[in-house]
Amino acid sequence: MPQLEVDGAALTYDDEGPRDGDGVPLVFVHGWTANRHRWDHQVAHFSDSRRVIRLDLRGHGESSGAGVRTIAELAKDVLALLDHLKVERFVLVGHSMGGMISQTIALSHPERVERMVLVNSISRMTYSRGRGLLMAASTLAPFKLFIAANIQRAFAPGYPREEIQEYVRASGDTPREVVMTLYGAMRAFDVLDRVGEIRTPTLMVHGYHDIQLPVSQMLRMAKAYPDAVVRILDAGHELPVEKPEELTAAVDGFVTGRA
Repeated sequence: MPQLEVDGAALTYDDEGPRDGDGVPLVFVHGWTANRHRWDHQVAHFSDSRRVIRLDLRGHGESSGAGVRTIAELAKDVLALLDHLKVERFVLVGHSMGGMISQTIALSHPERVERMVLVNSISRMTYSRGRGLLMAASTLAPFKLFIAANIQRAFAPGYPREEIQEYVRASGDTPREVVMTLYGAMRAFDVLDRVGEIRTPTLMVHGYHDIQLPVSQMLRMAKAYPDAVVRILDAGHELPVEKPEELTAAVDGFVTGRA
């Protein structure tokens, strides 16, 4: 797989599909402790007709690199890759932390983002005092327990336990320093007061059973957007793998203008 060296990290990426396909390239950005293969269903669907780009964020999957303290630094990595590939304008599709990265890019480079899809993502992480204290305390747990607790609760009730355990194991392969540093970066992320500046047409797709980033927080974000469409699906936080066909159909309809 090709790699790009960016600020001490080797970013592994895929660049698939016809260069002269339908519309501008789609850029898929995964979430915390995941990797670019979260998007396998979507990439398989879109790469027949248009250019599709996805990457493993630094320290994730097959990419090297230490953790960073801000979402803006991850956005810088994504932009560096797109500049390297000479992609000037694109559609961003970001899941969870990837949606935070996408919003950061849309705010800093609005002229480059044609459309944006935010999957199970928010603009500000908000918690009650009790919930905030519980989350802070969870960081003191043994690393494997911390990972297991966070990944298991990301799926809707009834999702196959054996498959959840596979995702737990894969997430546990992400270096501890990367996991914990980016956990802090997500908790500090806050652009809610700025999203009214985002004029990019945006689709927000969320799982009804998402307890990681609840629907109520997404709706608060959606109200602040000038041009947003909201879809809520019967799933948890891991929509790309819990409901791949439904998510792909929603993205397809939005980026092609058919829905």
